[in-house]
Amino acid sequence: MYKSNNIADRIKIQAYSNDLSLNKILENCGLGKNTISHIKAGSIPRADNLAKIADELGCSVDYLLGRTNNPEINH
Repeated sequence: MYKSNNIADRIKIQAYSNDLSLNKILENCGLGKNTISHIKAGSIPRADNLAKIADELGCSVDYLLGRTNNPEINH
């Protein structure tokens, strides 16, 4: 099972390493500013929204979900 607070933490880590604010990421993805708050509160984002965030951060969805500790995208 995926823990939403881990997803939020990984989003924050990737945002920091890309020198991006969470608000800018969400804006670029067309998502509401409360998205991170909802994720931390226990809401698992929809797959399409998680993919948008991962694409914006340049990392894999698997990394955001905690299925791997490697944020790099493997093709």
